[in-house]
Amino acid sequence: MKKVIGWSLGIYLVFGLFIAWYLFLGANTDIPAQLKGSPADPQTFMNERELLLSEEYSKIKNLLFFLSVPFEWLIYTLVLVIGISAKFRDWSKVSAKFSILQTAIYLFWLSLLVEVLSFPLSWISYNVSKTYNITVQSTQSWMKDLLIDFWVNYALMILIVGVLFWLIRRNEKRWWFHAWLLSIPFSMFLMFVQPVIIDPLYNDFFPLTNKELETKILEMADRADIPADHVFEVNMSEKTNSLNAYVTGIGSNSRIVLWDTTLQRLNENEILFIMAHEMGHYVMKHIYIGIAGYLVLTLVGLFIISKFMSFMIRKWGHIFKISSVKDIAVLPVFLLLISVLSFVSDPVSNAVSRHQEKSADLYALEMTDDNKAAVSSFQELSKAGLSQVNPPFLVKIFRYGHPTMLERITYTNEFEKSEE
Repeated sequence: MKKVIGWSLGIYLVFGLFIAWYLFLGANTDIPAQLKGSPADPQTFMNERELLLSEEYSKIKNLLFFLSVPFEWLIYTLVLVIGISAKFRDWSKVSAKFSILQTAIYLFWLSLLVEVLSFPLSWISYNVSKTYNITVQSTQSWMKDLLIDFWVNYALMILIVGVLFWLIRRNEKRWWFHAWLLSIPFSMFLMFVQPVIIDPLYNDFFPLTNKELETKILEMADRADIPADHVFEVNMSEKTNSLNAYVTGIGSNSRIVLWDTTLQRLNENEILFIMAHEMGHYVMKHIYIGIAGYLVLTLVGLFIISKFMSFMIRKWGHIFKISSVKDIAVLPVFLLLISVLSFVSDPVSNAVSRHQEKSADLYALEMTDDNKAAVSSFQELSKAGLSQVNPPFLVKIFRYGHPTMLERITYTNEFEKSEE
């Protein structure tokens, strides 16, 4: 046990030092010589202070990201090796008679422990964003969102974990396939209810108050054969200075949403370009392609997890005080493997997402025929979020679901509308 703990802490420390060296000293974020002085060069649209802050802020936030992911793995490893998971299982069995109540009790203690141990990094991340004036959310409001996250996730986990272990106990060899089959309607249900039930827990949504702008956006939607009665605005200015717009939900619950910070900072042409971009996602059915890709990855992931879980319990179950994959105490193994597989698959899913985002950009350029508004909107997004225009390679492949701002501004500036 001491060896496992020592090696885990040592590997995490070495990894952290390497990432810090890579982000602050090793990676090259300079603009290519041929793009110096172009609209993609941040020196043409940022002042010296913004340039300095964007580099500092991006490096710190990227470091926190790369530290937080393996830190989660470290937590689950220690919970297993020290025997905490087995102890929570024993508590749950003593505290309740029925299986679902035992699951709820076990999940509460595990979720609370992970939340408490993860809190310092979350707190640092929040304060960094506040220091650089990206986050303007009060501590009270931030803590409220954290509590909502905890209870929403806890409620969902009771349902998911309860069903998962019922399947494992019924069919130890093929539970992964049955779990995948059930995940399909469950995922669809969550995507359907998220815009109307989950999202409003965090923010206020309402139809766009600028009716003249809404009319123009709906005219664009009509030209693209998109059935839309409203564009939604969300009150984000109480929490952040960043800009965003997105498509969420499926079917009749689909929504195009604009942050109010975007409305305050961008001009009408820039907003229309962003809306055309979101319409591009709808027209090219990216949300359904994303669902299909998610389901394929889930199927493969659950199969891999089933094999690794059985192997890990056979090899180290005596250390974890877990004798079978049917034991609820094996859940940290499941969560650990999900996190690792998700991180490993990020470069692939992000690459697909970047391709879709570029397609949506090009669609918006075709629809608006306004390169100037597109370029200026990307420049404003960079300034508002203090994001690096040309991030390091590892940051791009693991964190960027959009093309880099260097790429977006360059191909947008060079775009020529195709002749019909």
